[in-house]
Amino acid sequence: MRFASLGEEGSQGPGHSSHRMPEGPELHLASHFVNEACRDLVFSGCVEKSPISRNPEVPFESSAYHISALARGKELRLTLSPLPGAQPLREPLALVFRFGMSGSFQLAPSDALPPHAHLRFYTAPPSPGLALCFVDIRRFGHWELGGKWQPGRGPCVLLEYEQFRENVLRNLVDKAFDRPICEALLDQRFFNGIGNYLRAEILYRLKIPPFEKARTVLEALQQRRPSPELTLSQKIRAKLQNPDLLELCHSVPKEVVQLGGKGYGQESGEEDYAAFRAWLQCYGMAGMSSLRDRHGRTIWFQGDPGPLAPKGGRPHKKKSKGAQQSPEDKMENPPPPSKAPSKTRRARRGLPEQTTAQQPKRTSLQQDPGVSPVTEKGKRRGRQASGFCRPQRIKADTSSLETEGTSAS
Repeated sequence: MRFASLGEEGSQGPGHSSHRMPEGPELHLASHFVNEACRDLVFSGCVEKSPISRNPEVPFESSAYHISALARGKELRLTLSPLPGAQPLREPLALVFRFGMSGSFQLAPSDALPPHAHLRFYTAPPSPGLALCFVDIRRFGHWELGGKWQPGRGPCVLLEYEQFRENVLRNLVDKAFDRPICEALLDQRFFNGIGNYLRAEILYRLKIPPFEKARTVLEALQQRRPSPELTLSQKIRAKLQNPDLLELCHSVPKEVVQLGGKGYGQESGEEDYAAFRAWLQCYGMAGMSSLRDRHGRTIWFQGDPGPLAPKGGRPHKKKSKGAQQSPEDKMENPPPPSKAPSKTRRARRGLPEQTTAQQPKRTSLQQDPGVSPVTEKGKRRGRQASGFCRPQRIKADTSSLETEGTSAS
């Protein structure tokens, strides 16, 4: 048996130079991987959590059970279903995972677990035993018991297209659409499954400036109606030839899923990664420009950034064969800002003094669940926020849906 992983956005290994965070397609592929890998496997015993994970314990034990998965947007539900006659008698248990910045599922020999395997499900004897592992190098991913999708998330762009489209167009009065379209696309209340690389590819294909006002872009779609004189085949052809932004929010993630492969983690292989890299047209590509949005996420684009571009922000153009650092390293994990110049230095350079009022506020549903809300706290508390503190009770992550901003997936 060949062991594999799916869903990881981590390093591609020594020969790779780029990686990305898990978005809707990666979660969908991860669910497919789990279902395929575990289809003929029987698991048994307790679910084992690593001692350093701050996620909740999983109170499940069974002498024989199956595992299945279902993805929706940037979440994945894992269901543990006891087999008939299994002991002790109990109901199925469901967990909902959000992958954060580096989550993945891997199937590995139980006596050779991968590093950072924070939740383990072991197969029943006979040997050799296997373990399905939730692997998370950066520990921003988490799971919750009960199987309920995160409240406030919109319909999935992949699996619930009609509901997704209706939800966006019905809510254009929401203040989220006062913002640039590149930021609105990361709001998981409306674009559940869209992340950093997808927003760049979608806007690039339509030649929409990333910092155009979201409402301006989307209001036109409310009036878009095909001519009643067109036949059904003509309407379908017109839609395929001239898709709008919401249609691309559905079809572009589908393209990534159709690339197939085992994923884009350390064991995904050069071939899988090369296929994804060849598919990209904008994200991190040579000749494209980039700017940071107000949440620190890098948006890649071509041409004019749009009227709501950050004041004073200067687009950076990607060179054909530039620095060693990957585009994703620069985007998904922006370095912490350097210390602000002192008042004296600011005065010498003619810079205005920065006040706390100038710092953009991040509202709860605007943050991608992929980023730990303790990031800033960690800077002050040192080791405590890095995962070495006492386990804490995890609250429902409704605070992080609005801008996937500093995230995720």
